[in-house]
Amino acid sequence: MRVVYFDCFSGISGDMCLGAFVDAGMDMELLVSELKKIPLDEYKLEAKKVIRGGISATKVDVLLQETEYSYRKGRKWRDIVRIVESSKLEETIKIRGLELFKRLFEVEAKIHGMPFEDTHLHELAATDCIVDIFGTLIALHFFQADTLYTSEINLGSGVVNTSHGTLPVPAPATLELLQGYPLYSSGLPFELTTPTGALIISGLNALYSSLPSIIVEKVGYGAGQRDIAEMPNFLRVIIGRKKEKLEHSTCDVVTVIETNIDDMNPQFFENTIERLFDAGALDVTLENIIMKKGRPALRLSVIAKPEDVDMLSDIIFENTSTIGIRFFPVKRKLLFREVKTVQTSYGILRIKISKKEDKIFNITPEYDDLKALAVKTGMPLKRIFEAISKEIQQKLHCQ
Repeated sequence: MRVVYFDCFSGISGDMCLGAFVDAGMDMELLVSELKKIPLDEYKLEAKKVIRGGISATKVDVLLQETEYSYRKGRKWRDIVRIVESSKLEETIKIRGLELFKRLFEVEAKIHGMPFEDTHLHELAATDCIVDIFGTLIALHFFQADTLYTSEINLGSGVVNTSHGTLPVPAPATLELLQGYPLYSSGLPFELTTPTGALIISGLNALYSSLPSIIVEKVGYGAGQRDIAEMPNFLRVIIGRKKEKLEHSTCDVVTVIETNIDDMNPQFFENTIERLFDAGALDVTLENIIMKKGRPALRLSVIAKPEDVDMLSDIIFENTSTIGIRFFPVKRKLLFREVKTVQTSYGILRIKISKKEDKIFNITPEYDDLKALAVKTGMPLKRIFEAISKEIQQKLHCQ
């Protein structure tokens, strides 16, 4: 599994993302050629090496031509849809990019108290933002990223000048987009995290974590605009893969955490399960049970690494009504699992392969990719699943 970790100790912006990925090995010519598939002519992309805090980093700039300023009045949602749908980008990139921009429009509409269809995105919808967002999606596709993580995010402080006037840092859109993430300010009087950077983190569902256990393959440094004396102003992107088991079935020992709950609003379980998974639970399930005196209840079961038991137990206590839990070690046997990206007649998608040595037991298309292709083709999800599964089986047997 390929992992991308955003180390946001000096914030994050769209151009810092592009710089970090180019610095990590994204081919600049490929990036430019892919972005040319979007029908925008009013910019030029430029990359150069700079020094930030004594460290070599890559600065990527979107150089705008004069025609760009005709759009400073803003682009509406329908303008973005028209531009993206008329592009020749991969369909999955189109869909994910539109999802990100839709989220931006929703946030801007909420902040400014305007109807969604009347909302203009001003700077956010300008060419530089389109290039930053789709350039990042292209880079993630290039590196075959499966899971994104982020550190705590440094926002900066002070004020920033926008088309709406002078606003406090973080900008309202930045703060709205990053709800649920751990944020802080180092006190430097600059905007370190922009709305575009915030959108990349939250819109792509990056998980908050310290650096996970990975085999590091690439590191990239994307320079910010200023060379700040107090700290190196760059975004560090770390790309690697999680340690895989040997290519045969293996056994290990995990801990099962359980509790029975009969006195809590069942809607609260969704939040609890999300928090458990975000904190590293290997699996979480709910089971209907009957307790004494015929009381219906739910059994919450969590499979965890032994070293995570205390942390996950605290999450259960904090987010449910239980006053006691039990846990016990169990052995389990695992097949080797890997994720591959494959080209099908419907488009590119990821598949999960479970095998023991050379024997394949299961091949499962990634659900989110299936859903995106179903939206693209208009086919029912069940039919496209069956068609793609058959096509993948034939491809793998021919290899």
